[in-house]
Amino acid sequence: MQALIVEYLRYCKTNKRLDELTIKAYRIDLYQFSDHFGNIDIVAITPKEMEAYIAMLHNKYRPKTVKRKIASIKAFFNYTYRRDIISTNPFDKITTGFREPATIPKTIPLSSVEKILKAAYNEKNHGITERKRENAIRDIAVMEMLFATGIRISELCSLAPDSVDIANHTVRILGKGNKERLIQIENESTLNALSHYRNVYKESILKCHRFFVNKNNTCLTEQSARRMIRRYTELASVDQHITPHMFRHTFATSLLDADVDIRYIQELLGHSSIATTQIYTHVSMSKQKEILATKHPRNAFNIEE
Repeated sequence: MQALIVEYLRYCKTNKRLDELTIKAYRIDLYQFSDHFGNIDIVAITPKEMEAYIAMLHNKYRPKTVKRKIASIKAFFNYTYRRDIISTNPFDKITTGFREPATIPKTIPLSSVEKILKAAYNEKNHGITERKRENAIRDIAVMEMLFATGIRISELCSLAPDSVDIANHTVRILGKGNKERLIQIENESTLNALSHYRNVYKESILKCHRFFVNKNNTCLTEQSARRMIRRYTELASVDQHITPHMFRHTFATSLLDADVDIRYIQELLGHSSIATTQIYTHVSMSKQKEILATKHPRNAFNIEE
């Protein structure tokens, strides 16, 4: 089975042109599946055994993770069936639908975003070493970009040097499924931060062929960005676990709170389906308070009590 998985992953990369993150997820899910069944031949896996494996996943992982793992395995079996490696697909006799619990995206209070950015700007201006001050210049550019555009951290780390056009206030983002989107950057502080960063790191950018880099000429990684945000969260005394993706959630929710049409937000986030963007249509507590205080018809009643 492992040889088939290697062949399938190669097919996903060369024929389907899937991005590295998707292939990485497939690899993890399929090798886990292969390890579970050991040396059994793929043609011998029955629907009953598949149902038992799915039940094990449900007991071990959250619904969203199970859904992804099942999708990975199902795509693999569809591939082997189309290639006549198996004559029957066990998924044809399995119902895998299940309900995911509704979750509200975790956002960052805007006051906390401000505190975190202030901590980074303070480090840039007053850091005790030149290294700390230069790191802060890069860190500010990263966080300003996250908050200004709602970019995914994976997209940010893979930005090419010419993707960021400061003169024309744009960033060209290559998203999921190799879909491109062009986002305007219209905040003066963000543009200044990006310009300052590029001037300081220009040699490393040229050597690394990525816009966001480290001083040792290596590309900025997602893990480095997470550590960076955690550090400034602590410096700002913000008592909340904050991830890069929460900047994206905050970007989207803030625009919705400002009554921006969800279709525009869908385009900015690079969602192929409006259904994905609709996770942000929950009403925030501040917006809820404003609506009920100003829009509820009971407020217009004039009743003597």
